[in-house]
This record gives sequence, C-alpha cells and structure tokens, in this order.
Amino acid sequence: MTLIRFPSDIKPMFSGHETFPLRQLWLRKAFCEVERYGKYAPKGVFSNDDAIERFGVGKNMVSSIRHWALACDVIRECKDVEGFEPGIIGNLLFGSHACDPYLERDATIWLVHWLLAGRAKRSATWYVVFNYVQSQSFQPKDIVSLIDEYATANKSVRSDTTLTRDVEVCLRCYTSVALTNATEDSAEPLLSDLGLLSASGNTYHFHRGPQHSLPDGVFAFALLDFWRRWEQVTNTSQATLSFNMIAHEYGSPGRVFKLDEDSVSDRLSKIADITRNYLAWTDSSGVRQVSRLGSGSIDEAITNTLRSAYAR
Repeated sequence: MTLIRFPSDIKPMFSGHETFPLRQLWLRKAFCEVERYGKYAPKGVFSNDDAIERFGVGKNMVSSIRHWALACDVIRECKDVEGFEPGIIGNLLFGSHACDPYLERDATIWLVHWLLAGRAKRSATWYVVFNYVQSQSFQPKDIVSLIDEYATANKSVRSDTTLTRDVEVCLRCYTSVALTNATEDSAEPLLSDLGLLSASGNTYHFHRGPQHSLPDGVFAFALLDFWRRWEQVTNTSQATLSFNMIAHEYGSPGRVFKLDEDSVSDRLSKIADITRNYLAWTDSSGVRQVSRLGSGSIDEAITNTLRSAYAR
C-alpha cells in the first residue's frame, strides 16, 4: 500500500466519536439544539448538566453527536466567540428551506459519506479506507498498520488502541448488524444502506460499480468540491480537470464513491445538464476532461449544484 498523504487542509483526527457510529437522527438533533439559540449557541450546549436530558442519550453519546455534527458541517465552531453556529450543510438539510429534515433521501446519505471520506475534516480514517486501500478485500488490522506507518513517518504518535477503535467505528458505520428490539444505542448506522462495504467474519469487501442510488447531483457536487480543494492545496487555478484525476486521484469522486471507470464516464457525459452548463465534458481525439465554462465562483456552483440534487 502507498504511504498516506493527507491534503494540507486535513489535520488528521482519529477519535472524538466516543466509539459510536453515526445514527440517523443525530445530525438533526445537533442542528436543532444549536439553532434554537439564534446566531450562535454557547459552548455548554453539549456539555452542560442538562445536555443528557435535552438530547435523550448518555454523556458520551452527546459528545459523539457533537463530533459527527462538526464532521459533517451541520454545525461549526464559531470563530469570534466560544460556541457553535449552524453550518452550511446543516442549513441546507434542516434550515428554513430544509431539503431533508429527517435524513430520508439517498442524496443525504451519499452526501454524508462524501463529507466523511472525501472532505474528512474530522474523519481521517474514512479518508484512508476509501482512498488508500487498493484491494477489494481487507481486514481492520491492515488499516491500522497503514495509519501507524503514516504516524511513524510524521512523528505523530497514536496508540494502537486508539487507531483500532477508530477503524472499528468507521467500518461499523457501513455494515449492518441484525438486531432485535433495537434501541438508539444499537440502531442501524446511517451509512449502512449505501452498500459500499460488506463483512464476512473479520474480512471486509468493497462493492465497486455504478452505485445506482448515488444521485448525479451529489456526484457533481463532490466533483466541484474536490476541484475546489485541489486548487486550494496546490495554490493554482484549474480550468480543466482530467478524467484520470476525477476517477483515480486520492480524494476524488471516483475513489470515494467506489465508481468504476465506465460509471464515472457515464456521469460526466451528463455533467453539463447537471451543473446547468457550469461544467462541460470532452471525450474526443484522445482528450477526456471536464472544463469549467460557467460564470460565477466555484463556491456558488457548489451550493447551487448540491441544492439541485434535492429538486423533486
């Protein structure tokens, strides 16, 4: 396996979730608790004595809810005061013009996967699993070894116990466990319906292919999001992006969504319609690339493209 290199805007975190996988209603709970304060919520919204009662879960689970909400940009830490404010994704999903207040749509589940495995602001292991594991089948110890090599090379000490738990939580987020009389503590993880991973004993298998439940709008959003990061970390302005970059580069939609090349090509053939001609696809004379032709900033295009993914 290739030695891990995180984009410069990722500060690798391998904890914070308190070993709880992300549950369906947690992001909404976090957003609603923060939003009810108005412009910003005090830091104690997740740590005050009454937080257990307000969230209806134990203390460690409240901390986990905060972690996942921050990781998915449902809430953000305020820059000017100690506290929290609604994030862009939180406002999109749960705000005044809520696109999916109860996280019932495929678009949201794929979006959350992209935020964790593509952006990876607080979920470095997710980035590793979906970008750096080359084989179709693997075991958790393989991921731990890979991250341990990274930590050693970067003189960043991480205990094997911490890494093992983080890898376990990541994999549990994507795999179903048959349970009877499920409670909130044991409810199915939000990402298990994606079908990206399956488990057989202690061995996990990727399911690579067209990902039929992935909306074109979320794919296009991820492409633009990846493009913006590439420009930021390389300090360049890119008018075009090659097919190989989109399908195979670390952190790309092709890798993160586990799409095969034909599926990436098929989605790119529709990219002009999906982005309202902000992007255009060229596949002729040996040239396979996406060009950015539309006016306006890439940030505006990202927001518009994501919201269009929820148009009925």
